[in-house]
Amino acid sequence: MSASAAQIQESIQEPRVKNILISQAEPPQRAQYDELERKYDVRIDFVPFVTLEGLTEKEYRKNRVYPNDYTAIIFTSRHAVDHFFRLCGEMRIKMSDETKYFCATEAIANYLQKYINFRKRKVFNGTRSITELRAYILKNKGEKFYLPCSDQGNPEITSFFKELSVPLQEAIMYRTVNNDLSELADVKYDIIAFFTALEIKSIFEQFPEFKQEDRRICVFGTAALKAVSERGLTVNIQAGTPEAPSIAVALENYLRKSNSSGN
Repeated sequence: MSASAAQIQESIQEPRVKNILISQAEPPQRAQYDELERKYDVRIDFVPFVTLEGLTEKEYRKNRVYPNDYTAIIFTSRHAVDHFFRLCGEMRIKMSDETKYFCATEAIANYLQKYINFRKRKVFNGTRSITELRAYILKNKGEKFYLPCSDQGNPEITSFFKELSVPLQEAIMYRTVNNDLSELADVKYDIIAFFTALEIKSIFEQFPEFKQEDRRICVFGTAALKAVSERGLTVNIQAGTPEAPSIAVALENYLRKSNSSGN
């Protein structure tokens, strides 16, 4: 692209945004979103599309798979951390101090301190994904790996471990339940932001005729991107990238173009 063409491309403004729907519960700390509302004159609503419901101890015991039989635990979310230690507590299982923990992000690794005495040499983390820990996993391939997950499983992680030829035990510890979205039937948003593929599945299960029309769609990560694309929709805003590590940052990057003065 020539310099002049790049300048023209850069100067093109997106249609103005008046309201945004985020498909998760409102975060306890929403200062970033408050700032977006103030700075770009938009309204941001939070409506959780799905709820995570933990398995009971009785339900989990039917699996006959026990966490303390494993030496390395894979965590891909804070929900997984919470349900793992909840069930360990209910089953009166105490994990060995030598257990190793492999976390998708630093935030998840730090969250572990809620449950364990943090020992850096026993906790490994990526920046966005477990797949970034290939070298550490291969170095520890003699460990017995265990993946707490939802009833949807985690195909990306299981495929990754299969590629590495490292055995991995999946353990369903919580399930996803659709929230009632009927109140959104007649509401129009300029942007809908999705964090997970399950939220996209939820909206299509409740609104089978859902069409993108002139809505702009924001997604976080590759799983949500894939789910949206498989539905024949267009992703306009992508988060979980170096340029936009969070939904809030991705939205600001877009709003800077769409809601700047003069548009």
